[in-house]
Amino acid sequence: MLNQNEKNAPVRVGIIGLGTVGQGFLRLLLKNQGLIRERLGFPLALGGVCEKNPETLKGLTLPPECVVYREWKEMVLDPRISLVVELVGGLEPARSILLEAMKAGKSVVTANKALLARHGEEIFGAAASHGVDLGFEASVGGGIPILRTLRESLAGDRILRLAGIINGTANYILTRMSREGLEFETVLSEAQRHGYAESDPTYDIDGIDSAHKIAILATMAFGSPVNLQEIPVEGIRQIKPIDLEFGREFGYVLKLLGIAVDHGDSLDIRVHPSFLPENSLLSEVDGVFNAIELSGQALGPLLLYGRGAGGDPTATAVMGDVMECARGVFHGARAQVPALGFPFSGRIRRPLRPISAIFSEYYLRFMAQDQPGTLSYLAGILGDRGISIESVIQKGRDRGGSVPVVVTTHRATESQIRDSLAIIDASHHVTEKTVVIRIEDVSMEGSLS
Repeated sequence: MLNQNEKNAPVRVGIIGLGTVGQGFLRLLLKNQGLIRERLGFPLALGGVCEKNPETLKGLTLPPECVVYREWKEMVLDPRISLVVELVGGLEPARSILLEAMKAGKSVVTANKALLARHGEEIFGAAASHGVDLGFEASVGGGIPILRTLRESLAGDRILRLAGIINGTANYILTRMSREGLEFETVLSEAQRHGYAESDPTYDIDGIDSAHKIAILATMAFGSPVNLQEIPVEGIRQIKPIDLEFGREFGYVLKLLGIAVDHGDSLDIRVHPSFLPENSLLSEVDGVFNAIELSGQALGPLLLYGRGAGGDPTATAVMGDVMECARGVFHGARAQVPALGFPFSGRIRRPLRPISAIFSEYYLRFMAQDQPGTLSYLAGILGDRGISIESVIQKGRDRGGSVPVVVTTHRATESQIRDSLAIIDASHHVTEKTVVIRIEDVSMEGSLS
């Protein structure tokens, strides 16, 4: 705590990691120092930076009072630094930075979603144990203030479910494929050229990044620890333009969703491509933008929308956390609001439902033999397992003698669908494995499934 008589004494911030987000935060801090001081009522100063790449440091203009640390441990242990901002990414040394800083009595801010999703129990527990603040708004949704909304604004309401487009790369790819009829690999290469996708896009296109984010969101929304390894995850590599085209004929738009539903005694948390009604709010979120729709028991539906990535949008979320933590440091009132919005000791662990137990409508595309009896066979297998067909589209013959037969179903369990397809895909009536895409009605109150 600062001496209350030192009205002009600054809270000194140390930044570890000066990549895209780190430099964005640095620019924001230096550019808006006057505005930040007005809003805080005291100065927030750049006390030091630590960056392993010397070339990055050469390109920066730092104030004379800023210390350049060669090793992150020097900053963490320096008593002049009151608040540590970790922006190095990855699991190590990021995990050690946060734990050592909190052990030294410093509040910390991070944007590291993978770290929190994988080691959240340890990190949130350390924040509670050491009585410091932990800010991580930038870990989900870039500049979208979803975590603060859950932690503070909606703290008195029970959150029933969340559904979000929380990866801009995947959303950009699906948007371009849908609008232009392009193949997945073509759009992925385009996204990489424009800087919307990494050279190794695995985390984005395989749903792993979205799984990290929905794990954090579900933990905060439902007050239950979430094991990342138990979340069913499907990406978008397998998506074909033909399915986007059929989806439009049915009135659907395809999005990669992170979904979390509170069923009371259990949780339904998953990531996969989903068809949404074309008149839903989430279906209109295109390009690299993110959006998260939630439903509160008292509030009802709420949608938060904005830029989910990028240096400047993410830096604004980091700055919001830094200012909140700085108030706690200056006034000697840290950890007034727990990092997760509820006491760490008050968490209630609940099991995750297996994917086989979810209840949804389905889009099924069969490549069926163009011969009498095929459609009745498909309908019969589905009907025998309690699956009711809602709509059917059949197109003309292709050169291989098979035709696409597309079916949308009424609500059924995943296990019913998989049991049916195990029989159908092994039969002579189809020429390739059936394409399955879930249909989500995100406008439903209370539960998605």
